[in-house]
Amino acid sequence: MSDNQSWNSSGSEEDLEPRDEHLHPVGPLFSGVLSKWTNYIHGWQDRWVVLKNNTLSYYKSQDETEYGCRGSLCLSKAVITPHEFDECRLDVSVNDSVWYLRAQDPEHRNRWIDSIELHKSIREGKRERGGVQGTVIIPPLLADPGYGSESSLRRHGSMLSLTSATSGYSATSTSSFKKGHSLTEKLAEMETFRDILCRQVDTLQRYFDSCADAVSKDELQRDKIVEDDEDDFPNTRTDEEKLFLSLNPKGINGIDFKGEAITFKATTAGILATLSHCIDLMVKREDSWQRRLDKEMEKRRRIEESYKSALNDLKKKSHFGGPDYEEGPNSLINEEEFFDAVEAALDRQDKIEEQCQTEKTRVLRSTPVPPEDVYSSSGSHRFSQKVEEMVQNHITYSLQDVGGDANWQLVIEEGEMKVYRREVEENGIVLDPLKATISVKGVTGHEVCHYFWDTAYRNDWETTIENFNVVETLSDNAAIVYQTHKRVWPASQRDVLYLSAMRKIAARNESDPDTWLVCNFSVDHDDAQPTSKCVRAKINIGLICQTLVSPPEGDRELGRDNILCKITYVANVNPGGWAPASVLRAVAKREYPKFLKRFTSYVQEKTAGKPLLF
Repeated sequence: MSDNQSWNSSGSEEDLEPRDEHLHPVGPLFSGVLSKWTNYIHGWQDRWVVLKNNTLSYYKSQDETEYGCRGSLCLSKAVITPHEFDECRLDVSVNDSVWYLRAQDPEHRNRWIDSIELHKSIREGKRERGGVQGTVIIPPLLADPGYGSESSLRRHGSMLSLTSATSGYSATSTSSFKKGHSLTEKLAEMETFRDILCRQVDTLQRYFDSCADAVSKDELQRDKIVEDDEDDFPNTRTDEEKLFLSLNPKGINGIDFKGEAITFKATTAGILATLSHCIDLMVKREDSWQRRLDKEMEKRRRIEESYKSALNDLKKKSHFGGPDYEEGPNSLINEEEFFDAVEAALDRQDKIEEQCQTEKTRVLRSTPVPPEDVYSSSGSHRFSQKVEEMVQNHITYSLQDVGGDANWQLVIEEGEMKVYRREVEENGIVLDPLKATISVKGVTGHEVCHYFWDTAYRNDWETTIENFNVVETLSDNAAIVYQTHKRVWPASQRDVLYLSAMRKIAARNESDPDTWLVCNFSVDHDDAQPTSKCVRAKINIGLICQTLVSPPEGDRELGRDNILCKITYVANVNPGGWAPASVLRAVAKREYPKFLKRFTSYVQEKTAGKPLLF
């Protein structure tokens, strides 16, 4: 990706100033090629990215801009994060939408970041000039009339209290608050007490007014009595009696002051008792509503926690397919999540393979088998000496019994199959040697090695390979093969370049069986250099087969029921990369036995009904 491809600027010096006109472009227009993370299958892909009008858009290529963008982000609330370890990468996130972008070099990344921040700052500056930020002014005419004054607010509250006190309760809730009478009846009683009290106050007021009038008349009358006393002494007693008679409470409009006072006290006492009853009812109702409120608050708290948890899970899932969660030295995924993801992907592949096996019919094809003399030597090519060395090592060490060796652990035992493993790590990378033994009835060692070595049958029994090709044919029994394996996310995709050779080792005496062997070991080749899309694995694999023959009964011909093939499979694999050791060991323990059973069943199926090939 050249400089002119990775960065273009169509803005001039005049464009660097923001335009205040409505709907006019704000900020310079920038465009160029950036690598965008698409998904874990396709990884990083080059895309044409355009920065314009505070919006970041991308197209598949510059030539396809006229067909419309494939996605866009508004930068007003975007968060731009330079990657902590990758100097060429920047992440642009808006809420739960994240774009992972990579520039050609750190300089280009910094130019993109500066341009994006420039657009954001111009946009924010224009918004600040438009008005005061963070302030919302509500015009008085638009305000709620129920909250216009203190009196209206108080009146609104009183209406609410009366309404809630007289309605809205079920029969059960009302009965729980009863204390002789309901609140409605008590309010009616208070209305009656109020009327009585008003009448009593009026009566007492008339009484006091009458008393005041009587006192005034008494003063006038007393002056008259003094004047008359000098002239007519016997009449004094009659006038005094008249005065006292006029001052008698019963004489003032027939009002009984003592009775009215007692009634007034009783009325006020009744009002206080009724008020106390109403207060008790309201306190009980307040306690009940408080308990209900507490329950609702607790429900709301739990719902909010569940919502936050679900939101976090959603964000986690939306970002889980990003590059930060794939295999690498700074991966954000832990070992448990890594293993769960790998196991789930392997299960899906197994189901797909089972469906394919049930739906398809095997193509019965055969390739000519070279004469046995071809496999008697390593041939004459540049790797002949290396092949011979590998063959001798397998014959010497791979056939040794490991049952009593404490360094080897028996991890799987199913019928005739036993799988051993020796745990070895180097610089944190798992290099566990693996050895498996299995006995298969009805096939010969030559047949097993033939189907294992010949690439014409590779896709019939090998389900983990995505594609392969023969890079170079060294001889009739040796070839260099390059193959890529299916990716199991979040692990990185692996490829391997190896030399595959098939040999026959003649028995040293007549009682011992011949030995057939296929050895695969990693080599280098100019036509298959390592790529950034795959992690190059290193292998050293051996498949060693010996055929045991039991004589047929009587005059019967030798058939497949009379032969047994002892298979020894050894594998030393350096997977490379940064996959956790526990995950690699768990996957190996799961996949190697499945491979052996699948491959041996395939050989039995292919050789059924065919002549024996020794």
